[in-house]
Amino acid sequence: MIIVTGAAGFIGSNLVKALNEQGETNIRIVEDFEDGRKMFNLADCRIRDYADRDETLRRMRAGEDVIGTARAVLHQGACSTTTEWNGRYMMETNFEFSQRLLGQCLAKGTPFIYASSASVYGAGQEFRVHPDCEHPINMYAFSKLAFDNYVRQYLPDPPSQVVGLRYFNVYGPREQHKGSMASVVWHFHQQLLQGDELRLFEGSDGYADGEQRRDFVYVDDIVKLNLWFLERPGISGIFNAGTGRSQTFNEVARAVIAWHGHGKIRYVPFPDELRGSYQSFTEADLTELRAAGYSAAFVDVEEGVRRYLDAL
Repeated sequence: MIIVTGAAGFIGSNLVKALNEQGETNIRIVEDFEDGRKMFNLADCRIRDYADRDETLRRMRAGEDVIGTARAVLHQGACSTTTEWNGRYMMETNFEFSQRLLGQCLAKGTPFIYASSASVYGAGQEFRVHPDCEHPINMYAFSKLAFDNYVRQYLPDPPSQVVGLRYFNVYGPREQHKGSMASVVWHFHQQLLQGDELRLFEGSDGYADGEQRRDFVYVDDIVKLNLWFLERPGISGIFNAGTGRSQTFNEVARAVIAWHGHGKIRYVPFPDELRGSYQSFTEADLTELRAAGYSAAFVDVEEGVRRYLDAL
């Protein structure tokens, strides 16, 4: 059995679907279904078993075994709301749960592949997997870095495989439930379904209007990366999961406009509440990933947006 946490979420549901396409249906999902609408992400997937997220944490706190004889754990579950400042909730969800699950995997020799985040780099200009580059600027990033640092005590030779993947700006199908945290591609698409105008932020941090740059990575590439590590249990470490090439929000907007065949861009004032906690530039350094042997190319924004909107 493979355990997938956060399985009804964006990346988790894409992983479950990809596993199904490989013929794997012996899957236990761990999920918080308080918002039951997330089930639509799994409506076309096959699973074997289900466990509630809060009940799973309670059982781990009581010292119970929650992974059994699982072949691997793909840990995608987290609170990914970058504007959430309830630190106690964030650390329980993103740190304690992960820490306890990792402990069981290490004790049993079960591969553990988990979602980290490029948010740990904060407003820096270097995106190497190194403490010198890590400067979280919100509670979400802090919680993710705290767990990465906990994992580091076991690297480079943990008792069993441990892989952390620092996701950059992922976009693609099955993210519609994320609301304000969905990708700009999703939001731009919705804006053109409802009108003829895309709203982008005015310049910030020295960047011109809409010229802030992010490493936008299509979800299919993230899924391939997870499954590549799953097939190579001898490789452990923390790795960037991005394309290695930043592109502007203007480029994303133009790709969405090209697909729709209409639309114009309007720049809106940069929100005061995001000043000091917004990444105006990200670009994955893929040195460690390439050194580990991953050689596949990543699609660019133009191709990824086309695939995404075709799928929608």
